[in-house]
Amino acid sequence: MIEREFVSQKMKEYRIQEFISESLKNVGLSHTKMIRTPLGEKIIVFTSKPGLVVGRKGENISKLTKALKKKFNLDNPQIELSEVDNLNLDVQIIAEKIASSLEKFGSKRFKGIMHKAMEDALNSGAIGIEIRLSGKIPSARARSWRVYGGYIKKCGDIATEQVKKSYWTAKLKSGIIGIKVSIMPPGIQLPDYVEILPEKIIESGEPKDEEKGNTNDAARGNEGQAS
Repeated sequence: MIEREFVSQKMKEYRIQEFISESLKNVGLSHTKMIRTPLGEKIIVFTSKPGLVVGRKGENISKLTKALKKKFNLDNPQIELSEVDNLNLDVQIIAEKIASSLEKFGSKRFKGIMHKAMEDALNSGAIGIEIRLSGKIPSARARSWRVYGGYIKKCGDIATEQVKKSYWTAKLKSGIIGIKVSIMPPGIQLPDYVEILPEKIIESGEPKDEEKGNTNDAARGNEGQAS
């Protein structure tokens, strides 16, 4: 069946993306995209640090290519790197950056880390952002902390299709901290958006002298035609 082949192919692509994300940690990985070509599978890796992904003399790329051939039976995988344009609007990179900051500085500065990521995203043009941390932070009792700014949709088609979401974890001494980042990127046309047009001023009153002259001339011409 064509449907089964389509589903199995999509599941294979998803497993490849998971394997790449696990293999390339702490290198600013955003997402991956797989394209089929006549020469083989082309895998585009979007990252903020292409140099770390490539490695010294291309060691990381060669290891990843061999691993993909062996694990997923790919004939000729071609890995291409693409740099992310704006790091402050990529949910995956933001979540990974928050996790690395928590692992580096601990849970005492978690509020400053959350607010810094929120301000950077809003200054970069995001319509809205929400950051949520869950776990034993800052004490031994598990709880949830939320920071948000701007405007972000919670339901509807825009919330499910256009609001970008990412999930990440940070490993601290107190335990594992869950990180969720949601961003409404710029350029989204909201259904409740209303544009107010500038008001047109219409002047009322007696016609000017030139208009009176034109009116009289037209009236005389009509009288001449009638006669």
